[in-house]
Amino acid sequence: MPGLIVWKDQHISRLKKDIDRMFDRMFGEFGLPAAPRIMRGAPFIDMSETKDDLILKAEIPGVNPEDLEIVIANNTITISGDTKQEIVREGDKYHRTERRYGSFSRTVQLPCRVEIDKVKAAYESGVLKIVMPKCAPETTRVLKLKPR
Repeated sequence: MPGLIVWKDQHISRLKKDIDRMFDRMFGEFGLPAAPRIMRGAPFIDMSETKDDLILKAEIPGVNPEDLEIVIANNTITISGDTKQEIVREGDKYHRTERRYGSFSRTVQLPCRVEIDKVKAAYESGVLKIVMPKCAPETTRVLKLKPR
């Protein structure tokens, strides 16, 4: 009888991994609401637009600004970084700690082209604010051929 229990546990464990993988794929590829993002530690993002700029705000509390990296390429922006574990002093007795440690990354499609050389970023009170000046809209030119 014990062999049966081990067999059941292995199948249940495999089923759980398959379901987790399915939800990761579904939420990641289809851009569904950010509930699983909370578990992965990816920052929540607000993006707004003015006449001249795109403004992105990301909630990244507890991150050292030197540990952040911002990459803008191919009409996307990627924010990545590391959160580091606090040093535990000897003699401290914890009953619970609920902080995330490790790497995170978030890539967002930009709605238009931006002037990369003029982008400005600031980090204050756990919020990263990135101001991206928009490129001038591409103009089109219509040529009419003259008959000979």
